[in-house]
Amino acid sequence: MDKPQNKCISVAYKLYSNNNGVEEFVEEATTEKPFQFISGFGITLDGFEKALVGLNVNDEFDFSLDKDEAYGDYVDERVLDLDKGIFTINNHFDHEHIFKDAIVPLQNEDGQRFYGRVLEISDDKVKMDMNHPLAGKNLNFKGHIVENREATKDEIEVMLNRLSGEGGCGCEDCGGDCGEGHDHDCGCGHCH
Repeated sequence: MDKPQNKCISVAYKLYSNNNGVEEFVEEATTEKPFQFISGFGITLDGFEKALVGLNVNDEFDFSLDKDEAYGDYVDERVLDLDKGIFTINNHFDHEHIFKDAIVPLQNEDGQRFYGRVLEISDDKVKMDMNHPLAGKNLNFKGHIVENREATKDEIEVMLNRLSGEGGCGCEDCGGDCGEGHDHDCGCGHCH
């Protein structure tokens, strides 16, 4: 049985969410700054990758993923009141990074990294929403393939290093060193 190829795929798309029949524009990746990923690493949603991996350059696509194929249901229990002391630097609350609607990189006791959105700040608590921003929503992707080719050995190595937490994202736009948290977007499709 042949081992599946790791493909380097770049796509330009517009993403729309649909919640209770209301369609809303979410984001766009342009031809000039496409979303890039290497297939086979679980970097993207399974349904997204499956819909794109067999397409050729310039092929157009228009497909939907229901919430269960995307980010699941919105779970009220993932809205937490965290102790404000968690967000202090040198005994001072981090007002620069922690404010209403800020997306904050967090890490749990097991070392897993994830993002939360600040909903509210009180005297002693920060209310955080740990749900994915698109949780509970059906997604519709419309766009075209910019690039679809076999990934090089070097690209695969960079991706493996990235997944193991070593080095930057490996993209050219930021020199491969966009910081350990990948919390900015240099436009390469790897940073967030």
